[in-house]
Amino acid sequence: MGVQIGFVGTRFAGTDGVSLESAKWAQVLWDHRHVSHWYSGMSDRDDETSMVVPHAYFGHSDIQWINRRAFGGLTRTPDVTQRIYALADYLKGTIYEFTRRYNLDLLIVQNALCIPMNIPLGVALTHFIAETGFPTIAHHHDFYWERDRFSVSAVTDLLWMAFPPALPQIQNVTINSFAQQDLAHRRGLSSILVPNVLDFETEPPEPDEYARQFRKDIGLDENDIMFLQPTRVVPRKGIEHAISLVAALKNDRCKLVISHASGDEGDEYLHSLCDLAESHGVNLILCDELVGDKRAIAPDGHRIYTLADAYSQADFITYPSIYEGFGNALLEAFYYRKPLLVNRYSIYIADIEPKGAKVIAMDGYLTKDVVAKVQKIIDDPEYRDEMVDYNYEVGKAFFSYSVLRRKLRALVTNFTGQDNL
Repeated sequence: MGVQIGFVGTRFAGTDGVSLESAKWAQVLWDHRHVSHWYSGMSDRDDETSMVVPHAYFGHSDIQWINRRAFGGLTRTPDVTQRIYALADYLKGTIYEFTRRYNLDLLIVQNALCIPMNIPLGVALTHFIAETGFPTIAHHHDFYWERDRFSVSAVTDLLWMAFPPALPQIQNVTINSFAQQDLAHRRGLSSILVPNVLDFETEPPEPDEYARQFRKDIGLDENDIMFLQPTRVVPRKGIEHAISLVAALKNDRCKLVISHASGDEGDEYLHSLCDLAESHGVNLILCDELVGDKRAIAPDGHRIYTLADAYSQADFITYPSIYEGFGNALLEAFYYRKPLLVNRYSIYIADIEPKGAKVIAMDGYLTKDVVAKVQKIIDDPEYRDEMVDYNYEVGKAFFSYSVLRRKLRALVTNFTGQDNL
């Protein structure tokens, strides 16, 4: 008999890390007869198993109104407190309804109890769990203390209460060892470390005719060397290093392709990158309008590709991030057997590097040695193949669905007594 599980978050839609990882958890649970249901403010999940409550979305105008007044100052007015608790009370009622509607046995809260994008939802969940003792797994992807924008706060009392709450009914899950240590140090809360994963047990498909059109559609010639930066255009991704790398190779066939848009942090960084690329003579191709969640034909007739299509056509992956919560693009490079450049961000050093993967690593700045190693990969296909095949096996051993399956078995069994994962 499977367990009825309710996933709770602000948004389950698109290609953000929380939406993708929650779908992987649901897939592994479904494979073992556990049924997943979805509660969020925005959803692309099946309507029959979803409950969409607009105020649960962090982009709702009422939630944005609260956020503007909650951060950047040290005090709040009474009407802010009143609105937070009024909305929390309303949302708590909808969570009660969600658990009743689907006769749930277990909640899995995705990031809504660690980063205060929606303060009323965090308070609502905390009150609901405290009132009911409902078995809950809290999957923490980002903590508020990791983000500068939450450092000056008029809601410190609520952050201590609900992000995350210290309740005995909650099993905390963190995605990297620094977060695990921080949670223990700051809150005295233990957690189980569950890394982000990919389905390494299933080989990626060979690129089909559709995928092979990608290079042509973004303006590459057959003999061009495609360096793919598979991230959003935000400063912490360190994309200026990718531009410097391509410039240092001094090869007109090397082109840098960025798959994602700027996101929600403005376009100033993008403009500075375009200026930098121009001054270095680097051909920078922005193709976010051609990369989506799924394949499609746009209204103007051009093809929309998936990120998997882009990976399949890349020759080299650049990932010079300054900070990452985990590093999904790194796993994707392993999965699609692509060589990559990594800036040794802290989580990589702590949780991924010790596993022994073979990457081109830089320490905050580009050196001649790094450029020479990338050139060797371009020049020596045998060396490249040996490297990427080895990395695939590392991914299979440490970041596969089998790892997630073992971790979820322990988490679910702790609550239900059913060891059937």
